[in-house]
Amino acid sequence: MSDTRRRVKVYTLNEDRQWDDRGTGHVSSTFVERLKGISLLVRAESDGSLLLESKISPNTAYQKQQDTLIVWSEAENYDLALSFQEKAGCDEIWEKICQVQGKDPALEITQDPIDESEEERFEEMPETSHLVELPPCELARLEEIADLVTSVLSSPIRREKLALALMSEGYMKKLLQLFQVCEDLDNREGLHHLYEIVRGVLFLNKAALFEVMFSDDCIMDVVGCLEFDPSLVQPKKHREFLTKTAKFKEVIPITDSELRQKIHQTYRVQYIQDIILPTPSVFEENFLSTLTSFIFFNKVEIVSMLQEDEKFLTEVFAQLTDEATEDGKRRELVNFFKEFCAFSQTLQPQNRDAFFKTLANLGILPALEIVMGMDDLQVRAAATDIFSYLVEFSPSMVREFVMQEPQQTDDDVLLINVVIKQMICDSDPELGGAVQLMGLLRTLIDPENMLAPTNKTEKTEFLSFFYKYCMQVLTVPLLASTACENDRIAVSFPIVNACLCLSDHFQTAQLLALILELLTFCVEHHTYHIKTYIMNKDLLRRVLVLMNSKHTFLALCALRFMRRIIGQKDEYYNRYIVKGNLFEPVINTLLDNGTRYNLLNSAIIELFEFIKVEDIKSLIAHIIDNYYKALESIEYVQTFKGLKGRYEQEKDRQTLRLNSRYRRDARTLDEDEEMWFNEDEDDDGEAIEKSRPEEEFPESYGKYMEAKKVKESDNKESFPKRTPTGSFKFTFSYSAGAANGTNAKSAASQNYPNLRTAMVGLVDYPDDEDEEDEDEEQSPRKRPRLGS
Repeated sequence: MSDTRRRVKVYTLNEDRQWDDRGTGHVSSTFVERLKGISLLVRAESDGSLLLESKISPNTAYQKQQDTLIVWSEAENYDLALSFQEKAGCDEIWEKICQVQGKDPALEITQDPIDESEEERFEEMPETSHLVELPPCELARLEEIADLVTSVLSSPIRREKLALALMSEGYMKKLLQLFQVCEDLDNREGLHHLYEIVRGVLFLNKAALFEVMFSDDCIMDVVGCLEFDPSLVQPKKHREFLTKTAKFKEVIPITDSELRQKIHQTYRVQYIQDIILPTPSVFEENFLSTLTSFIFFNKVEIVSMLQEDEKFLTEVFAQLTDEATEDGKRRELVNFFKEFCAFSQTLQPQNRDAFFKTLANLGILPALEIVMGMDDLQVRAAATDIFSYLVEFSPSMVREFVMQEPQQTDDDVLLINVVIKQMICDSDPELGGAVQLMGLLRTLIDPENMLAPTNKTEKTEFLSFFYKYCMQVLTVPLLASTACENDRIAVSFPIVNACLCLSDHFQTAQLLALILELLTFCVEHHTYHIKTYIMNKDLLRRVLVLMNSKHTFLALCALRFMRRIIGQKDEYYNRYIVKGNLFEPVINTLLDNGTRYNLLNSAIIELFEFIKVEDIKSLIAHIIDNYYKALESIEYVQTFKGLKGRYEQEKDRQTLRLNSRYRRDARTLDEDEEMWFNEDEDDDGEAIEKSRPEEEFPESYGKYMEAKKVKESDNKESFPKRTPTGSFKFTFSYSAGAANGTNAKSAASQNYPNLRTAMVGLVDYPDDEDEEDEDEEQSPRKRPRLGS
């Protein structure tokens, strides 16, 4: 029995003036030698660790609130609270605190923090002056009472005395009765005085007064007094709102009268704090801390009472998932759960864990699948908020549920695919909902929260599930927006068919930017799965089409995606980029940007600078061999000359190495050379076209230089053409098929005849250029700019 009586929750007040739960344990009061005094000790009930060790200081102000709370401050910005499970335990510890400080346990507060000069004056006062003498509670004395209340707010001692006086002989209730008289007489002067009195009493910050003022028979009179602000021409109508507009809807009848009363009280007090009371000044900012605590602990009590009522929650879920439930009723049920989940954030961790597990067992996730697919925007928004609470609390719980779904349902209605659909179909011009959902998806696919030792296979299993069932749905807008006319993809996923509004370019650009942000995250964190997907779908080529978007932010997202891929320094990625000739759209964008010094220019330069600094040899050789003639005129940075220098150094090293091998043994050289070329012929399982010796750095070896010159002569026309302004242009010479092992020539002519033509969606292309006559005067291609 003693264990239950001494069971407490420890809270600390954070910088945002919100209470943080520090754990549950059992409290005791004992002499601690190290602290040289009687101290409060709280040991965790889970492992016996010390949650709190606090010496009962003679000068600390302890407050007893709501029969089961003890609150105090140990330092200037460090407030503590003990929430007892039973009133008897709170009374026991309170008596011990009062005994150490020499105070009467009947008090609700032992003392207020006071400065030295005020403490000296207090000691000089006779005992008879410890209470403030209040004027009689009469209409004619309201002005005098208002002046008294206002005058004490600057003095902690006088505030305490006034609070004691107001609680004696039911004075506060008598004042509120005068409000009814003034209102009946339309006595505006008296009503204005009552406003000042009630507002001042709230700023006294005393829990015992709040218990009286917020009781059922007094709270509406308190609200009424606060309607008559003297600074307003006409009084507000807060009571009318609370009684007529704000209706209390019981989605399932609440039979517990105490619970119903607590819900009503909490809503009204929250309304007083958030709506009625003006924003406190710097001087007043700490005056309402007890009011905040009052609301907080009320919410804790409400959630605990609802959670313990298993019959109530079971009935709520039964109606939520019943197909016969009307839409309006289901809307109320969803809003109830949203508020319920919000209140649950006040619970201590172990209770919050039990709360969400209860919701999961009752079927909250299947229910969300239903409501997130409804047409009602408010319902979908509420369901999204509930889903965010669940993901934030336990991503593993959500992942475990979705991995079981393919056995029971079609791909189109999987929970994650429903979430992706909502992200794609967000009707908000600013895509606020899509941003929220993208964040939730990133949390679910983040390997950092898949490392629980109890389930070591979660990462492998979930990522395999996601790439099998969901990734193809996520990338549909991207693939649809970057398809060629001759390679038009069929949108084969009904859940997104109706949502792709490619005519709304700016909103679609925002959506594609979100998708690219998620894919970029995948490149960094998923390695194998995303690498396979990129190469099988030739995804980087499709993404780089967006470099031509008139929306600069989208071009930057596409560039960031490529930068993250190159940042992996993975030779599989490097070969894919080289074989697909995927630097062309990046260099085209750089040349089109001209001499403009902007973010796009800086991002592209940084990409090539990274390749130079990290000395990625395969990419350096590819860039210099294919693009240096176009880049050598860029001299405002030394990046490209540096790349050329790296290239020449590597070339010299290879030549020296080759010559030394010739001197050793010509025959051995041939064998070594053959082995070097065959190194790229391994089976990497990534559907990458195998390299031919003449395509892999032939210039690196003296014995192949002559062959290289012949090849360059044969392909002379494939060099970039210089425009009248001196810039260079490229067209794609490789296709998606080239990167995936198909015939490069046929694929290039069928799928990507020219980078500048046949693209749809967000990319603006100029008219096709007539390349039959090289000498014909051409105007340089301009990339549309944001807002053009």
